[in-house]
Formats: sequence, C-alpha cells, structure tokens
Amino acid sequence: MTIDTTARIHPTAVIDEGAEIGPGVSIGPFCVIGPKVSLAAGVEIKSHVVITGHTEIGAETVLFPFSVIGEIPQDLKFHGEDTKLVIGARNRIREHVTINPGTEGGGGITSIGDDCLLMAGVHVAHDCRVGNRVILVNNVGLAGHVQVDDDVIVGGISGVHQWVRIGKGAIIGGMSKVEKDVIPYGMVQGAAGELVGLNLVGLKRRGLERDDINALRDAYRVLAAEEGTFRERAKALGARTESEYVKAIVDFIQGDSDRSFLTPE
Repeated sequence: MTIDTTARIHPTAVIDEGAEIGPGVSIGPFCVIGPKVSLAAGVEIKSHVVITGHTEIGAETVLFPFSVIGEIPQDLKFHGEDTKLVIGARNRIREHVTINPGTEGGGGITSIGDDCLLMAGVHVAHDCRVGNRVILVNNVGLAGHVQVDDDVIVGGISGVHQWVRIGKGAIIGGMSKVEKDVIPYGMVQGAAGELVGLNLVGLKRRGLERDDINALRDAYRVLAAEEGTFRERAKALGARTESEYVKAIVDFIQGDSDRSFLTPE
C-alpha cells in the first residue's frame, strides 16, 4: 500500500494492501478501495463509494456517494481475467454510477476521458471507450463495446446498443434508443432513435464559423440524397469538401463498424 502523507482518509474507510493513494486525495466515510486501485493527485471520494478491480482514476476526479467503480463486468463470458478500467482527470461521477472494466474479448480495457460528467444512475459497461467532455445525463445506459467520441451529450434515460459508435459533437435526446452508429455532430431524438439533423446549436456555441456551418448543412443534404449507398455518398462528399468538420463525418462513415448507420430522413 502506498498512501501519500498529504492524503486525507476517514477512519471508517477500508483501503486494501496494494492500493496507491496520491497526494491530496480525500477519501470519505465508509468507502472501500481495492488492492489494484490507483488514485491520482486531488481525487475526491465523498462517502460510501466502492472502487475495486484494476482501476486507475485521474487527477481531481470527484466520485459521489454510492457509485460502484471497477466491479466485474456484467458479461457471462467474463471469467476473472485481469482487465482494466482507466478514468481520466477532472471527471464528475455522480450518485449510483456504475462503470465496469473491460473483458478479454473486447480488448481488456474500459476508458473514460477527461472533463466528463456522468450524472446519477449512469451505467458504462465493459469495453466502452468514452472521450473527453462527454455528458451522460441521468440513467443513461451504455452497453458493452460502445464508443462515445469527444463532446457528446446523451440525454436522460437513453439506452445505447452494444458496439454502437457515437461521433464527435453529437447530441442524443432524452429517452432515445440508439441501435445504430451516429455520425459526428448528428442530432438524434425519439423513442426509435432517429437522426433528425445536425447539432448546429452546439457547434455555434463553440464558435463554429459560418462557412463550416454552411458546409455541414450541404453535407447533410448530400447524405440524405437517394442516389447510391450511404457510404458511396459519403465517399463522394469526401472527395470534394474542404471543411475539416465534413471530413470528420466522412472519415467516421468510412471507418470500421459493427453496426449500420442512422441515416438522414
């Protein structure tokens, strides 16, 4: 066990041999920390939190009461292999959040980036890859092997099917069922999870130039056309665009996927 002398640990907390507790870490009442857990500088664990498994948590991340982090995957194919969960810096992980480590069949790692907000009741399953600045609203469920890129927002009580990819800057409306890949900057809503447009409001808030907004609108119209397959339309779009935002959509569509795509109406 390695505990930095500046760490503050409540006397009711249980910390296993082998855990690494960094400088300035705060561990509140009735927390349980497993033997393969590493907490970086300034991590705050409020109370009644369980962190187990081979889990690394980055600097200044805050975990709220009754979250369970690093417990074994909810996958019957898991047989105790040594897999990992890596959580980045400055995340906010609210009450009753559960995050599982990876499985051997999925690459062995689940990862969360930096500056994310996981609201109460969120579940992140085995082998998920969540990017930076992602917001998962209350009771969102990510099934196994889901990829969520940077700056995505997933609305409350939404479910994402295993192996689905959600591209950068996309937004998913509340109570949506997402069974297919979502293009970067896409906007999904409805119980059936339909692609209804682009997240232009979010892009404008981030200061996107008018030329890029117009390019994205034109690209969406091309992708919604009837000629050729969805991938063929994307390939043709990539050959003529100069916008880095449109190129991001094209690259995403041409990338490897185990699912089909939500396509424009």
